[in-house]
Amino acid sequence: MFHLEGFTGYGLLLLRIMVGVIYAGSGYNDLKNPDQRAKNVGLPKSLTIFIAVAEIAGAAGIILGILQQLAAIGLIVIMGGAIHRKMFVWKTGFWGKDGLGWYYDLTLVSALLVIVFTDGGSLVVMR
Repeated sequence: MFHLEGFTGYGLLLLRIMVGVIYAGSGYNDLKNPDQRAKNVGLPKSLTIFIAVAEIAGAAGIILGILQQLAAIGLIVIMGGAIHRKMFVWKTGFWGKDGLGWYYDLTLVSALLVIVFTDGGSLVVMR
């Protein structure tokens, strides 16, 4: 019916930008008050800062298309930790209480897997 495969690169670029903005914002917010963030998630401050910096670095790689597969894999590892914490430490269900489940995290992992499997599409700086 429609022949839209010519726009795949643009669609993947938009996906990379949106995922990158989410992670950059998350990392930035965590760095604004690492003491409070560490307390909220129950992690040491140093690990909280490391994760925040990794989120920002991963976001930059994904948005700019520089080693985007490696950046996406790194963010998948971070999300794996978040999902593990929500499922097994906090005992949060898929939807969670007040919508704070791990469905959102799993959605981001799915988007990151698309980036890994497609190498971010054709509109990248460096593979």
